Amino acid sequence: MAWRMEEVGGVFIQMEDEIASLGAVIGASWAGTKAMTATSGPGFSLMQENIGYAAMTETPCVIVDVQRAGPSTGQATRPAQGDVMQARWGSHGDYEVIALAPWSVQEMFDLTVRAFNLAERFRVPVILLADELVGHLRENLHVPEEVEVFDREKGLDKPPFGGAEDEVPPMPSFGEGAKLLVTGSTHDEWGYRRTACPVTHERLVRRLSRKVLAHAEEIIEVEEYYLEDAEILVVAYGFTARSALAAVQEARRRGHKAGLLRLKTIWPFPGELLGELGSRASCRRVVVPEMNLGQLVCEVERYLPREMVHPYNRVTGEAIPPGEILGAICEGDRREGWRRRGDDGGDQAHGCGAG
Repeated sequence: MAWRMEEVGGVFIQMEDEIASLGAVIGASWAGTKAMTATSGPGFSLMQENIGYAAMTETPCVIVDVQRAGPSTGQATRPAQGDVMQARWGSHGDYEVIALAPWSVQEMFDLTVRAFNLAERFRVPVILLADELVGHLRENLHVPEEVEVFDREKGLDKPPFGGAEDEVPPMPSFGEGAKLLVTGSTHDEWGYRRTACPVTHERLVRRLSRKVLAHAEEIIEVEEYYLEDAEILVVAYGFTARSALAAVQEARRRGHKAGLLRLKTIWPFPGELLGELGSRASCRRVVVPEMNLGQLVCEVERYLPREMVHPYNRVTGEAIPPGEILGAICEGDRREGWRRRGDDGGDQAHGCGAG
């Protein structure tokens, strides 16, 4: 990045820690640039105060979090999906962020572009919530000649923190003539502190949430596989969704009517779509595989009867192989023919179980 940013007229800054890194990103954004930073779980924890500040000040920024096994130092180079709820609720108070979950090298590129566009469109922090397996993948990448770029509205003569309940206000930059006041305290539409006014605080906080939630259909992206007649619905994201797709395809070959809902957008959560899929007469079970002890499954249970929902969790610092998800789909069907590479480098038959 230090070399490549210079090639395109960009700036690379090495800060002393993750707290300062996101602080620099926020300052750069208010100076009128598109700015980002990247980290893994522990650094993401350090950024939470500034993520809350960015949400309150409506600062467009992009944070790449390549999740690795925790808590604390954990397994520093092993994969996990343990930051799902931290991405949503890491800072205090009521606010909304957008979090995208890539499953390939191509999507690391494509969704980074989309993350910047969403950040500029809605003036929010946008998190690219990858995992270590995706972060270390080596795959072909197509870089298009041009990409769609959204630029924020400036509006020098308009209030930078006002508007209707679901409105995104304009954002002038420092040095352009606007009389800017930027504070993490409760403020009115012009940025003046109003910390003792309950009406101002409620209006502000509701708009910070509504400007994202009211446009959820514009933000949420999913991919659907074999859902037309699915009796077993698998909900997955990130690298785990690759294993889930292979498992669903094998289950189909064995006569099990399985389907996959892959979440490219985790927050805002596509709850209405999930509720509609789960309410279909054909759907009798929902399997949620995750490289954690069960995080997104809690959100799934908000929209579906809990007895339908079956988590499948792994916290070994290893990927969930397709055969294990197949076992959760097939409920005890033996996985003859499924192979995985053993620790000794040889192929070993991997028995099928429901978990």
